[in-house]
Amino acid sequence: MSVFAAAADQSLCAPLPVLGKDVTVPLVTGGEVTYAALDYAASAPALQRVWDDVAAYAPYYGSVHRGAGYLSQLSTDLFENSRATVAEFLGCRADDQVIFTRSTTDSLNLLAAVVPADCQVFVYETEHHASLLPWRDARVTYLNAPRTPAQAVETLERALADRDPYGPALVCVTGASNVTGELWPVKELAAAAHAHGARIVLDAAQLAPHHPVDIAELDVDWVAFSGHKLYAPFGSGVLAGRSDWLRAAEPYLAGGGASRKVARRTDGGVDVEWHSTAARHEAGSPNVIGVYSIASACKALTEAGFENLVAREQHLVGAVRAGLAGIPEVKVLSLFGDDAPRVGVISFVVEGWNSSHFAAALSAEYGIGVRDGLFCAHPLVRTLLGSDPQEVGECGAPEAEPGERSLNAIRVSFGAGTPDEHIERFVRAVTELVSKGAQWKYRTEDGRCVPDRGAAQL
Repeated sequence: MSVFAAAADQSLCAPLPVLGKDVTVPLVTGGEVTYAALDYAASAPALQRVWDDVAAYAPYYGSVHRGAGYLSQLSTDLFENSRATVAEFLGCRADDQVIFTRSTTDSLNLLAAVVPADCQVFVYETEHHASLLPWRDARVTYLNAPRTPAQAVETLERALADRDPYGPALVCVTGASNVTGELWPVKELAAAAHAHGARIVLDAAQLAPHHPVDIAELDVDWVAFSGHKLYAPFGSGVLAGRSDWLRAAEPYLAGGGASRKVARRTDGGVDVEWHSTAARHEAGSPNVIGVYSIASACKALTEAGFENLVAREQHLVGAVRAGLAGIPEVKVLSLFGDDAPRVGVISFVVEGWNSSHFAAALSAEYGIGVRDGLFCAHPLVRTLLGSDPQEVGECGAPEAEPGERSLNAIRVSFGAGTPDEHIERFVRAVTELVSKGAQWKYRTEDGRCVPDRGAAQL
């Protein structure tokens, strides 16, 4: 029976229209198939609504904040209205700032650049590298991977209570794991941080596309996320939250737009008065189209209703987990256990298979795009696979032959634009590959497992 049969009578919303939903790709075994994009955690396809909005605006593009002409004024209004839209989407407080960046990574590096010099930063080893690595100029305490949400809170409380000397502190935590999809106890962690005089930044890169994120309700100090995971292309991101550290620090980038006044001194130098608004950290010509695409995506998700989107995604999560649970050779990776709430991100390994080989076969023989590797979360994946979390690893395929065990995993991820057929095809493909094996020979080329085009079909 289909894994979707049990949901046949449920009233679920339809997938949101996305670009590429009708793209066909060739199969190594012959013929073509509609591409099943199941790598949303890396970059989600753009919503059709976003693309249409951007296309309608594109002829009116103009320089922002710097032109007297009609198109410049229109673009400036659009840029600042987009800031207001994002602030509303995130439930920002009245004195919060919304700063536009290039990505989550850029946002967290910006925050790392403005923390006080004596700040101590607390980061779980389970974080994506975007939130694990930027704190190079701070005193960093890395926390071991917790095995329950309660243990996550307890671990943080102990670490904060033991810190010495007592001073500025910042906790960095993900909202939803980019490896397991599991939701973290953000509100409880925020309460623990504040109880010990610390602040907290939420990496919402994997949370914001799947669940509402409300800064005030969660009581976090900052939120960071990327447009390209929120169904918006063009390389933009957001850092939103408390303004005091941002106003007190030197600009993240020095240049036009960040400066309010610049004057020569008699000694030959220059005096600079920096903006105290978000412009302080947005030097240079901004990515207006990228910013507008984020605002458009925020509106589209809000209008679709997160309650409806979450319900449908949980239906898909249940279908994938039920399908994989029926295959003994498949092990799904988890920190908090099978009952933990999660978004549409699931990682697994297959007994007897090199993960890169398996992912390559899904693509070449079934037209399914997933991710294999360590997902820019090396310590976490090593822990979940039972290897040394300090062991050096590489993103992408290892130099291992197809069929050899590899110290990486396979990740399937999906969201608001995923149709049922893609999930059904994925479960069927995993079942067939495990039971029957690949239909084609594969080889390693430039660190990737690829079909051997010179080989005969198996």
